[in-house]
Amino acid sequence: MVNQGELEVIIGLEVHIQLTKLRTKLFCGCTSNYRGKPPNTTTCEVCLALPGTLPVLNKSAVDYAILLGLALDSKVQGETFFFRKNYFYPDMAKNFQITQYDKAGGVPICVGGELLFSTKTGERKIRFSRLHLEEDPGRLSYDGSIVSSPHALVDYNRHGCTLIEAVTEPDMRSPEEARAFLKKLRSIVEHLGIADLSLDGSMRCDANISFKGYQRVEIKNISSVKEVERALKFEMMRQKQKIKAGGKIVMETRHWDETRRVTMSLRTKETEKDYRYFPEPDLVPLKIGKEYIEEIRDSLPELPDARRTRFVEEYGIPEYDATVIVSSKAMADFFEETCKIHHDPKNVSNWLMGDISRRLNELNVDIEETKLDANVLAGMLDLIKEGTISGKIAKKWIKGLLNGESVTSLLKKFGSKITDEAELLPIITDVIAQHPDTVQEVIDGDNPRTIEFLIGQVMRKTKGQADPEITRTLMEEEIKKA
Repeated sequence: MVNQGELEVIIGLEVHIQLTKLRTKLFCGCTSNYRGKPPNTTTCEVCLALPGTLPVLNKSAVDYAILLGLALDSKVQGETFFFRKNYFYPDMAKNFQITQYDKAGGVPICVGGELLFSTKTGERKIRFSRLHLEEDPGRLSYDGSIVSSPHALVDYNRHGCTLIEAVTEPDMRSPEEARAFLKKLRSIVEHLGIADLSLDGSMRCDANISFKGYQRVEIKNISSVKEVERALKFEMMRQKQKIKAGGKIVMETRHWDETRRVTMSLRTKETEKDYRYFPEPDLVPLKIGKEYIEEIRDSLPELPDARRTRFVEEYGIPEYDATVIVSSKAMADFFEETCKIHHDPKNVSNWLMGDISRRLNELNVDIEETKLDANVLAGMLDLIKEGTISGKIAKKWIKGLLNGESVTSLLKKFGSKITDEAELLPIITDVIAQHPDTVQEVIDGDNPRTIEFLIGQVMRKTKGQADPEITRTLMEEEIKKA
């Protein structure tokens, strides 16, 4: 029996980033924009590997891989090779995948690298083993779940699209770290402009998890950052319980069922020998000159860490706010756009990080998937500053803001602050009349905060539209008269 406290979790990730900004696939001229297209309609003889066809490498895919490697402080190799990874699954049209290998003389396009990110316990650094290019398999769909479906349907539209696989060292020590790492990696990819990771299936992850001294388990094809954390948490619990009960952890590949939120065994884990890697005979070695690498380095855009520093210096917001905002390029872009109109950056960041992010999390969407407009948000913030509406009223606007409603329609729907004393006075006197005991407590001074209850009653009757300061002044005057 093993004490739970003695178990040290070890996590490594294999992150598959689909380069959605490429117009064509990795080795042919088929469009890479397959989403929403009828099954098996964005394919050709090359990506289906029909006899007599030859692959031709997409130059832009190489450029994008170098960009990401440089952003992650990885070493771009002067000469790189492609290999065949053999496995016989229905989603691989040619029964092998063209990829890159880091053994037997193989050299991936980028070796090493690291990524720094913040956690609740401080800054963490995760090392990369390699970054390599490979083609995406097709997609399997099932009638129901993978377990209960009587058959699988194959769509080869995705087959041949470009992936960068970023393989980490087993440096992570918790599911929360894995999620924070993926969020930072996602932000870097988005800032580089090489992929739109809000698209379905554009960032998938295989997670390797074990406890020190026990066998490793791989969880395949997890579809999102949140699901990676959930899958790892479940697998940690499953392995801990098995170890504590004296069971044996088997080296295997497991599937993450997002609906039931459990992992299930697919097969015993393959070893590298099972894949029978050998050099791809139809592609020559790729030589990358130092000058070419430096040209690409010069084209690197502003990355999240540099942008965070600039936000602190230029906009005067706290480092924590800047870190949260730049974790999403779309959020960072929206912040800057709004600040050009509403000149109070801290106010903008408060609303983006607070009520707006809360609503986005409830809907499980990113900001770019909504109809939120910088002009409308700035208009709302201006109305709060002018005193036309209160913060409480503004909170009611959030749903409408995300649905693309205008300032005019929202103002008409929820109204503005009531500042007219003649309109407020009857409501205040009514509240005083309804709560004589509370009024007496205020007069006696037993509890200075008792008046807050009375002000709250006015706010309730006006649905939050009464101006708090005017309400307080009038309430105090009326109680003195009483």
